[in-house]
Amino acid sequence: MILLKHGHVVDPSQELDKVADILIAEGRIQAVGENLDAVGAQVVDLTGMVVMPGLIDMHVHLREPGREDKETVLTGTQAAVHGGFTSIACMPNTTPVADNEAVIESVLYKAGKAGLADVYPIACITKGQKGEELTEMLLLHQAGAVAFSDDGRTVQHSGVMRRAMDYSKALNGLLISHCEDEDLLGSGVMNEGIVSTELGLGGIPNAVEDLIIARDLMLAKLTGCRVHIAHVSTAGGVELIKKAKEEGVRVTAETTPHHLCLTDEAVRGYDTNTKVNPPLRTEADRQAVFQGLKQGIIDCISTDHAPHTAQEKEVEYIYAANGISGLETAVPLIWSNFVMKGQLTPLEMVRAMSKRPAEILGIERGTLMQGAVADITILDPKTEKAVDKRKFYSKGKNTPFEGQQLCGWPVMVLKDGRIVLENGVLCEKE
Repeated sequence: MILLKHGHVVDPSQELDKVADILIAEGRIQAVGENLDAVGAQVVDLTGMVVMPGLIDMHVHLREPGREDKETVLTGTQAAVHGGFTSIACMPNTTPVADNEAVIESVLYKAGKAGLADVYPIACITKGQKGEELTEMLLLHQAGAVAFSDDGRTVQHSGVMRRAMDYSKALNGLLISHCEDEDLLGSGVMNEGIVSTELGLGGIPNAVEDLIIARDLMLAKLTGCRVHIAHVSTAGGVELIKKAKEEGVRVTAETTPHHLCLTDEAVRGYDTNTKVNPPLRTEADRQAVFQGLKQGIIDCISTDHAPHTAQEKEVEYIYAANGISGLETAVPLIWSNFVMKGQLTPLEMVRAMSKRPAEILGIERGTLMQGAVADITILDPKTEKAVDKRKFYSKGKNTPFEGQQLCGWPVMVLKDGRIVLENGVLCEKE
């Protein structure tokens, strides 16, 4: 039995934003209130700390099976807990891809063995992620897949995507769309604009993303399927999603900390850690995406955690792999850049990083209500420290935020009522 005392509790599922105590027993929350007491409980004084439901990241690349040199289920879940996440959903572009039950079952087994964050596998839409033949979606769903996506690639053929939506709707499933028109993409490696011209790098226009967003929203309207738009980065994408929601389309959307915090100006200097897909856009796009999040057009913040080896990043910009190792910097980035500056309230942050992801994935998490699973994240809102990739638990050290001074670091995490992170360090497994 654990009693968390005097923490500032933030829980949008109850509109809680006040100092309170939380009593935990048998892996669940027994009570939330003031001046709680319990004989024999382990008391943890959280004065000055912010207490919230365990954070949920619905867009993570764990790389296993096949690219264990980049990440494994174990190191990925260690990084998740270190970053304040108690649940993550992992994308299927592994080697081999998650287009069969064996891969899904293997990921679930290894996550259970690691005993840290819950892992919810996402299965492929098409076999081999080739965009041609649909996977056995029912079998994958029964094996434990919480959604379907060809993330990393786009289903280019509209007919295939329509059939996928029809099948997904029949399962009451969720389709996560990576929106990128490959014909228009060409040899682009960063946002198309003034900066790409000055740097002499191939540009990726916003239309590469917007065209597929528009198509998939139209198909979602046609089929009635639930569709989730991954890593939105453009002003046009926000407007398309807004209009679709107004029309009753069953669409949700996410953006990433790096698209909220950085623009294509960060590419000056050719730091390959700024190379991501979709690319960092203009300040106008960044502002539009943030306003979309603020207004609820964009539902959640996901890291798109994409760990790579040093060899894949320490090359010329045009050859570098896309992606940022994001699990361990997401929370302090959002806290420092938006909550501390008054642009997001703590409730809005937790809604975007816990409550809404739980609702979209259909998992019973994201709340501190009595009886709920005791997944809890605790932040230190004031202590400032620098991003240090050497201290990452992730194998991926590819971050453009190295050295940045940030506040809001996770200091304690409870998973199923068990303390798994204490003083910012992972606890030994019992």
